[in-house]
Amino acid sequence: MLGLVAIYLLAVNAATIAAFAFDKRAAARRGWRIPERRLLMLAAFGGSPGALVAQQALRHKTRKEPFRTSLWVIVGVQIVALAVVAYRLFR
Repeated sequence: MLGLVAIYLLAVNAATIAAFAFDKRAAARRGWRIPERRLLMLAAFGGSPGALVAQQALRHKTRKEPFRTSLWVIVGVQIVALAVVAYRLFR
């Protein structure tokens, strides 16, 4: 079970990084863009580490509000959820 979770998280984070890279390239070329809502959904479904890495590495959406705040809210909720799960498992 843990292996499946790890595979899922690797896949969703790779997809999130790829989506940020595609959107960055599209922005430079003034092409079709990935909607911010879709990028945030990828982060919400477990791709938040990939989103944060891609955001900083690609310098993409680093100043865009409310995207930046929304991403950090997602990260905060995920950290709290992870802490609750860890507490219940290891108490």
